[in-house]
Amino acid sequence: MDFVHDQLALGNKIRVLTVVDIFSKFSPVIDPKFSYRAEDVVRTLERICGEIGYPRTIRVDQGSEFVSRDLDLWAYTHNVTLDFSRPGKPTDNAFIEAFNSKVRSECLNAHWFMSLDDARSKLEDWRRYYNEERPHSGIGQMTPILLHNPDGASSPPKGTEAENSGLR
Repeated sequence: MDFVHDQLALGNKIRVLTVVDIFSKFSPVIDPKFSYRAEDVVRTLERICGEIGYPRTIRVDQGSEFVSRDLDLWAYTHNVTLDFSRPGKPTDNAFIEAFNSKVRSECLNAHWFMSLDDARSKLEDWRRYYNEERPHSGIGQMTPILLHNPDGASSPPKGTEAENSGLR
């Protein structure tokens, strides 16, 4: 789990929360907001974990949204380990950095966002493409959704490998 920064066409800055499962390459959420606080991260996690299940581990950096009582309490309550990367060592969380690079080059740099809703819509379209259509060499040229749903359903069922893997 990490953040990417961008801005709308009129200059308003946005922060984009990115979450990806390193096992399946599935991204359950890419969520832009004007600002993100720890309680916003918890709300987003609660929403997505309610759909796909709670992971065992989430790797995060030392950002203030992640080093917070709110996220710590949420993780403790749901038996989720927060795995913090070392300060100044982005290579500790290289998978999310590579994912963020794809988000930036294939979506953020490819579009002008006229509003926050426009950014949400375009990022969600890209996330669906990434999960449901794009084959990934790291998982045998399959799409991430197929690791969650062998029948090809477009959203992972609750209680899948996501509960046993580590989100980034």
